[in-house]
Amino acid sequence: MILIIIIAVVGGCVLLMSSSGKKKPRSWLHFYAKGKDSGFHIGEIEILYDLTIKSDLEDPSSIFRSQSQLDICIRALVKSLHAKGGDNDQEGQDLLAKLYDYRKKIEIEKPETKQGIFNSRQISDGQNLRVLIKGVGVFRSEVIRNTQQNLTISRPITNKEPGTFSWTGQQISVYFWREDDAGYVFDTVVTDEVMTKSMPALKVNHTDSLFRTQKRKSIRIKMNKAAYLYPVANEGYANNVEVNPGVKCLLEDLSDSGCALAVGGKGIQDLRIKIQFVLNNHPIVMTGTVRSVAYKEDMNRSILRVEADPMPIETRNHILGEVFGMLPEDEEDLPFRILNEEAEAMAMGDPQGQLSSFSENLESAFLMDK
Repeated sequence: MILIIIIAVVGGCVLLMSSSGKKKPRSWLHFYAKGKDSGFHIGEIEILYDLTIKSDLEDPSSIFRSQSQLDICIRALVKSLHAKGGDNDQEGQDLLAKLYDYRKKIEIEKPETKQGIFNSRQISDGQNLRVLIKGVGVFRSEVIRNTQQNLTISRPITNKEPGTFSWTGQQISVYFWREDDAGYVFDTVVTDEVMTKSMPALKVNHTDSLFRTQKRKSIRIKMNKAAYLYPVANEGYANNVEVNPGVKCLLEDLSDSGCALAVGGKGIQDLRIKIQFVLNNHPIVMTGTVRSVAYKEDMNRSILRVEADPMPIETRNHILGEVFGMLPEDEEDLPFRILNEEAEAMAMGDPQGQLSSFSENLESAFLMDK
């Protein structure tokens, strides 16, 4: 039975080669098999093979195992689509999306990417934390100093902090998200309340039992780009491109699943917003929900972590093109009419004091989104 299946597959490949009008080299059969195993259909495999030949790859099938060779192939496709205004080429955009997904899979499955941490001694200084006490609430904190003896964290705070509360001896659960890795949780005990660097702090016991959860599913890239933020007042217009300025903000990182934004003042968790910016002279509108807010009181500034809604394939491809460095290098972002000179200048220097106040501009931004 297996022999019959093999003969049928080989026979099908021979028919495909003869029907194409060109005799394919022997490497085509291997390339076809690798392409099928990787989830591509025959039409896409034909296009990919042609791209590898045009890119002078010595081993065409290497794109299915080598990140660098795959990048060459993707850049060739992006360049081809760009040359013919490929935003409306649905077949080309679909293939590009599949290649980006395959590229993302290779990146995430790298051994150094999959490597996590295993005990609390490996947590970095400055790591933001969420501290849970059953029956009391969830508090915000961060790591001040991590030594072999214990973990020193800032005294946890919340918007509804109890009037009188003793932390010493409390059993706590600690949650945190490690940059470019995953979410972690562990249980521990507060051993003492102290003053460190002139600020109230807690010493907590270490643990060798970190539970790793919520592994990242996207690749993020650091950004320093001016953008505008608009609270979504009407879902029916959520994906419309705005022509009026919104709340000035700074895009700090970006992925196809969301972004991080710096805004002036206090941010609002669970707020529906859209972010508007430019990539390679292409307007990008990302709609999503603010999942977390980190407010820095000394700077009167918030970092918003936004989870994006599913977006049009062309928009997602533009974002992944930026993330993986695939956008054409011969063109820089041209001024888009929503980004005035002040906002563009903000991205070039220190944004402190230049960001819009989130709370002060909230009402006017709502009025614009009609």
